[in-house]
This record gives sequence, C-alpha cells and structure tokens, in this order.
Amino acid sequence: MKKVSGIKNRGFWIAASAGLILDRVTKLWILQTFTLQQSVPVISGVLNWTYVVNTGAAFSIFSGAIWLRWLSLIVSLGLAIGAIWGPRFTRWEQVGYGLILSGAFGNGIDRFAFGHVIDFIDVKLINFAIFNVADVFINIGIVCLLIATFKRSD
Repeated sequence: MKKVSGIKNRGFWIAASAGLILDRVTKLWILQTFTLQQSVPVISGVLNWTYVVNTGAAFSIFSGAIWLRWLSLIVSLGLAIGAIWGPRFTRWEQVGYGLILSGAFGNGIDRFAFGHVIDFIDVKLINFAIFNVADVFINIGIVCLLIATFKRSD
C-alpha cells in the first residue's frame, strides 16, 4: 500500500486559511474606511460597497438570535474535526469544505466579537441583500460540493 506523505486534506486547510484571511482583511478595511451605512459606488448602478451590520443570518432572518454565534462555532469545529480525523476528501470536497469553514468561521468571529456580522457587498443590479466575502465563500463551497457529488457519480 502506498503511503501518502504530507498533511491530510491539504487543500482544505489552504482554502480555509486563504478564505478566512481574505474575509478578515476585507472586513477590517470596511471597519477602518467606512462609517455605518456609508455607501460608495464601485460600478455605477451595478455594485456598491455599503457598510451595514446584520444581527441575523442570510437576508437578516433570525435577527438577534444569539444561537447563531454558537451555530457558526459548531459548524466550524465540525468541519475542522472532519478534515483532521475523517476520510481523505477529494479535491473538490477539500476546496468546498475549506471555503465553507472560512465563511462560517469568519462570520462567527464577527458574531462573537461584535454581536453582528459586517456586510458590505451591495449588488445594485438586482434587489438583493447586502453580503460579505464569507457569504460568497460559503456559496462557492456549496457549489464545489455539488460538483464533487456529480463527479463521484460518473
């Protein structure tokens, strides 16, 4: 049997680390550059940076729910434990689970540190909720897991 050297699920840890760093850097930039509710056009009529806070989950559902911070922590711990003690993931699973971890952990940090999540990506082209980089990574991670599911069934 061939022994695989190195860190198990390396792509998971790379995706999780890179995603978390990008999330934290963008939120720090927003906190240091913008005042609450300030909006700056990036692409006129299409995209703004708009600093808002969200005490809930997506689309502000469950606003003020204290259990959301614990859910972020539980999901983050579960994903990390799965990567350490679980099976070797496929490449798509590593990236998918890693990006989901970066998003859950990034938003969880906000919830524990501030009591809310920092959102700033404001798509004006459609009437959509303002979101952040962590939210983007969670969604990209889900797409990666869907791809992994379909690739496995080939």
